[in-house]
Amino acid sequence: MASLFSWCFGCCGDGDSGHVTLKEMPTVHLDTHCMGTDVVIVKSGKRICGTGGCIANAPLHQNKSYFEFKIQSTGVWGVGVATQKANLNQVPMGRDAHSIVLRQDGTVYYNNEEKNRLPANSLPQEGDIVGVTYDHVEMNLYLNGKNMNCPASGIRGTVYPVVCVDDSAILDCQFSDFYHTPPQGFQKILFEQQIF
Repeated sequence: MASLFSWCFGCCGDGDSGHVTLKEMPTVHLDTHCMGTDVVIVKSGKRICGTGGCIANAPLHQNKSYFEFKIQSTGVWGVGVATQKANLNQVPMGRDAHSIVLRQDGTVYYNNEEKNRLPANSLPQEGDIVGVTYDHVEMNLYLNGKNMNCPASGIRGTVYPVVCVDDSAILDCQFSDFYHTPPQGFQKILFEQQIF
């Protein structure tokens, strides 16, 4: 028994005989390499201010993704999904086929066309949490955990979470540790894993 115990520590305990160091899992945050020229990203990639847009560092590969935005300060803003071809210097977004966003006035725009609208009594205010679901077909919106039944679709290709701001708007992005429980079947954004 003692020899088995010492063999285990000799094989596994000292770290220099085949020990493999595990890489820390990357976290989802706003990507400072994919943002408008007048955008400011702070709080470890979780807060956006300035003028322009920014996409997250992780594409939405899984079937059902969920993420949130907290409105810290009102102004002109948009939240949703976009491809890497989106013009991140153009606010508001949703003017082309590369982004679909909810805007501060409650309209959802894609390809410069209004695709849907939040109920009139449900416009997001300072302090509110906007949740976004995406299932590779449609984006849907939640306000403070309540489904707004405001689906929009049309965007094609690999998409990422996107947020844009102007006119003193400040938004915080929440890609995990959500304020509200994700809708059934939806979960936080997962990085695609490679075996080798």
